[in-house]
Amino acid sequence: MNAIELSHINKSFGGFAIQDLCLTVPSGTICGLVGENGAGKSTTIRLLMNALRPDSGTAQVLGVDVTSPEFQAVKEDVGVVLDEAYFPEVLNAAQVGRIMAGTYRRWDAALYQDYLRRFGLPEKKSFKDYSRGMQMKLAIAVALSHQPKLLVLDEATAGLDPIVRDEVLDIFNEFTREEDHSILISSHILSDLEKLCDYIAFLHQGKLLFCDEKDQLLETYGIFTDSSEQLDCLMPEAIVAREANGYGGVRALVRRNLAPSGFQLERPSVEDIILFLVKGAKEA
Repeated sequence: MNAIELSHINKSFGGFAIQDLCLTVPSGTICGLVGENGAGKSTTIRLLMNALRPDSGTAQVLGVDVTSPEFQAVKEDVGVVLDEAYFPEVLNAAQVGRIMAGTYRRWDAALYQDYLRRFGLPEKKSFKDYSRGMQMKLAIAVALSHQPKLLVLDEATAGLDPIVRDEVLDIFNEFTREEDHSILISSHILSDLEKLCDYIAFLHQGKLLFCDEKDQLLETYGIFTDSSEQLDCLMPEAIVAREANGYGGVRALVRRNLAPSGFQLERPSVEDIILFLVKGAKEA
């Protein structure tokens, strides 16, 4: 069973549109959803959680259509962390835990306490007095403590310092060691996604340009850094996008299978690929 299946989703509003979105996240995997601001990442997550209804197309989570009455029960199996943590300002972490114990059937109070300790979150301090990073850590602790099978994370690591972010990524990796546990995570921190994800899905202006295995994606492209004369020896379709490198040369994203054998290409990062693809789309 796939953890997530979005099939031919269309949604238009306010001058923006999600167009024919098809996205599958296999069970037991981590998929990173990337794209510039306004690309449609948060809208996609809202469609996935039935907070928005599509104009057409279908969405399934853990094998259940999100518009069906059965989805209400399935929500117990989904842990959600949005780009802002939403808890009443006057509550402290201990009170949040007691409320969640009455909300989720499988709430694990001992696990919640463990996450509070791991994240260094004071139990008696009011939510309004938490820093943004502490607020996000509390939201992550809550999402993990009701034993979900799927985590849906929208900029969940935003506001965390690099050390805590690294710890959180380790926790997400631990979560998916269970073969029926999956994660969909959107983030602007592409280095995090490269470290964490099995799949990378790239949204641009409401269209899914690709959803590929990360390792395959990194093997598909290479980075060329040298003179423009050398680059122009390639067939035009091999060059995704180029930019001046500031030293009189050029830097470009190149399709490896269209470059001659022995042509010198460096291994790209996910960030290299995404930035060049956006640049190429603007030039097209």
